[in-house]
Amino acid sequence: MKILLHTCCAPCTIYPLDALREKDFAVMGFFYRYNIHPYTECIRREETLRRYAGANDLKVIYQQGYDLEDFLRKMIFRETERCRICYHERLFTTAKLAKNGKFDFFSSTLLYSKFQKHDMIAEIGESVAKTVGIPFYYEDFRKGWETGRDKSIAEKMYRQQYCGCIYSEKQRYYPQHETT
Repeated sequence: MKILLHTCCAPCTIYPLDALREKDFAVMGFFYRYNIHPYTECIRREETLRRYAGANDLKVIYQQGYDLEDFLRKMIFRETERCRICYHERLFTTAKLAKNGKFDFFSSTLLYSKFQKHDMIAEIGESVAKTVGIPFYYEDFRKGWETGRDKSIAEKMYRQQYCGCIYSEKQRYYPQHETT
């Protein structure tokens, strides 16, 4: 069975890749980059993923371009819904690629992070699956959080400190941030 795995970064890919391969999935990654800000952060995450993928025989589709303006247009005046919009954009793009590439399923490394809105991701994944016409593979990869974290530290991977968007960067580093 072929699965296209939306891959947000190398550290979050470690456990889901191992878990899917244990279930005999042929895994290909997809790195969606429009939501990662600033651009230098995007490049650093991509370079780390390229090294990891090369060392672990993982083929990855790397999104081209850097459509910061479109991402921001979708968020303006919808900041409280930014995660829902961003999850949808990433999963919808992954599902379309998976369908066009004749994959059996699509999924996401977002299901690995204990910092993400897990139920929302699962809900959006199922909705996108119905819209696009390709099954969403759900697994709660959070059970492997420590394993993936420990491996990424041992391999001296770059480990980002925020989800990706400029809003999450502010939330992480600005002491007077508002929670959303």
